[in-house]
Amino acid sequence: MKIGWGWKIALMYGGFVVLIMALVIASSRQHFDLVSKNYYDAELGYQKVIDAGKNQSALSAAINVHANATAVSLDLPPEFSGKQVSGDIEFYSPVNAEWDRNFKISAQNNSITINRSSLQNTKYVIKINCVVEGKSYYQESEILLHQ
Repeated sequence: MKIGWGWKIALMYGGFVVLIMALVIASSRQHFDLVSKNYYDAELGYQKVIDAGKNQSALSAAINVHANATAVSLDLPPEFSGKQVSGDIEFYSPVNAEWDRNFKISAQNNSITINRSSLQNTKYVIKINCVVEGKSYYQESEILLHQ
C-alpha cells in the first residue's frame, strides 16, 4: 500500500500536535516556588541589604561556614569577639520552599552552631543578617549538605 504525500503531511502535522500537547501537559505539572512570597516589599528594603553587605566586606574576614555530619558551624570574624551579636540566619533552598529554615543568632565563643537534624541534604544559600553594636552586616554563602 502506497501512502500519498497528502497523508504524509497530515500524519506529520498530527504527530507535531501530539508532541506539543504532551509538552504543554508536562510543563503544566511542574511546580515553581517564588524566591519570596512578599518579593515586592523585600525589594523596597534592598538598599539596607546593600549597605549591610558593604559593612560585611569591610571586615577583616568573612563569616566562615562549614558543615560536618551533625552540625553546620558559622565562625564569626574577630571583630565580633566579645560583642553582643543579634540577628537571623536564613537557609534558603532553591529546590523546595518547604525546606527553607530560619534561625535566630545566638553566638557563643564567636561561633554559631546549627543542628543538621532540621536541615535537608541539599544545596542551601545561607543568608546571614546580623547586628553588632548597632551596625548591620549581611553575607550570603552557599553550602551543599550531603550524607
